Amino acid sequence: MSFKVAVVGATGNVGHEMLDILAERAFPVSEVVALASSRSVGTEVSFGDKKLKVKALDHYDFSDTDIALMSAGGAVSKEWSPRIGAQGCVVIDNSSTWRMHPDVPLVVPEVNAAAAAGFAKMNIIANPNCSTAQLVVALKPLHERFGIKRVIVSTYQSVSGAGKEAMDELFNQTRAVFSAGEVAPKKFPKRISFNVIPHIDVFMEDGYTKEEWKMMAETKKILDPKIKLTATCVRVPVFIGHSEAVNIECEKPVTAEEAREVLRTAPGILVIDKQEPGGYITPHEAAGEDATYISRIREDATVENGLSFWCVSDNLRKGAALNAVQIAEVLVNRKLIQPRRKAA
Repeated sequence: MSFKVAVVGATGNVGHEMLDILAERAFPVSEVVALASSRSVGTEVSFGDKKLKVKALDHYDFSDTDIALMSAGGAVSKEWSPRIGAQGCVVIDNSSTWRMHPDVPLVVPEVNAAAAAGFAKMNIIANPNCSTAQLVVALKPLHERFGIKRVIVSTYQSVSGAGKEAMDELFNQTRAVFSAGEVAPKKFPKRISFNVIPHIDVFMEDGYTKEEWKMMAETKKILDPKIKLTATCVRVPVFIGHSEAVNIECEKPVTAEEAREVLRTAPGILVIDKQEPGGYITPHEAAGEDATYISRIREDATVENGLSFWCVSDNLRKGAALNAVQIAEVLVNRKLIQPRRKAA
C-alpha cells in the first residue's frame, strides 16, 4: 500500500528536510510531488537519488493526493490548508496557524499519537513549534512517572528556526566581524553574530513573546492542561539545533538516577549524561540526528521534587520535518487513511 505525497514549500529549509526524511525512512510513497510558489516552478529538488521539478501550488489538483506536508508559512497555510483538506487530502501543517484550533489535533507522535485520529473534522493536523516538540518529548515520560506540576524553560534557539535569510545573516555578519566589514542587522532586531537575542517572534501585552506563549499553550494542549510553564526564548549564533535548560517541579519525589532510567527507555530520547568535561550533547552533535538528547540531569534542592536537565535537538528535523513525517507514519500505520485515486 503506497501513498501520493505532496511537499508544499519544497524549496525551503524544512521542505528539503521533509523530502530527505521521506526517502531516509522509506515512507511508502507511490509518488512525491514538490510544490512551491510560481516563482520556483522548474527548480529541481532532491528526493533520495531522484530529482523532482517543482510545480506551482496555485495550479495543483489535490484530488488524488493522500498527504500534503505543508511548510510554506502561516499565510499560505491559512489560505491553502482548508482548501486542500476539502479535496480529501490530509494536511500536516508546520506553521502556527492551526495549532490551537479546537478542531485540529496538535501531535508529537512520541507523546500523543492517538490524537491524530481527530484529523477528520478539517483534514488538518498541526505540527508544534520546534522548541515545543523536543520539550514535550522529554517531559512526557517524566510526567507519566512523577507528575509534572511546573516547568521553567530557557531556550537557546538556532538561527535556522528563522529560515534561510537568518542563516545567511549569521554567516555574513560573522565574516564581516573578521574582515572589519559592516555588521548590519536585517532579519534580526540586533546583530546575531557573537551575540544572543532574548526576543523571538512579536511581543505580547503581558511582556512575553509569542514564541514563549506558543511553548506554554502548546505544551498544555499536547501534554496536560494542568501543567504550569514559563519560558524565556533566546536566539543564539548557532546554525542548526535548539537547546533548552529545563527545570521541573514534580508531584512525586524524583531522583536524578530515577529520571535518568525513565528517560533512557522513552521513545525518541537518547541520554548522554556523563558528569565530566564533554559528557553532554551540544547542538553541533545533534545536527542531522533524529533524537532528542538529554544531558546534565540533576536534582534541584531549591524546590520540593525538583529536577533540572539539558535538552538538545535538531530543530529542522524533530522540530519540524521529522515530526511531520512521523505523523504521516501514524496515519498509515494505524490505518487512519487509505490511498486515494483521482476521480474520473
